[in-house]
Amino acid sequence: MPASQTQPLLTAAQLGHWLRSARKARGLTQAEVGARLGLSQNRVSHLELHADELSLRQLLTWCAVVGLELGVAERGGAAATSPADMPEW
Repeated sequence: MPASQTQPLLTAAQLGHWLRSARKARGLTQAEVGARLGLSQNRVSHLELHADELSLRQLLTWCAVVGLELGVAERGGAAATSPADMPEW
């Protein structure tokens, strides 16, 4: 995963994949990430599979720990107009 790579994030499963991949790229175990987040290794494992359960604070801290930067942008010029247009989380 190159440092300058930007990837659209549309599902919680993608988020979990990115968090796990970044953790492994940094050579961190789930226990080490958990210690920095105040979580158990079991909880980190669970959240990598169920990223939709992360709080915003946990997500921002996790990103900092594994070297990810979180960004928000409009979709390719066509912003969603209703909740029905949003991806399922």
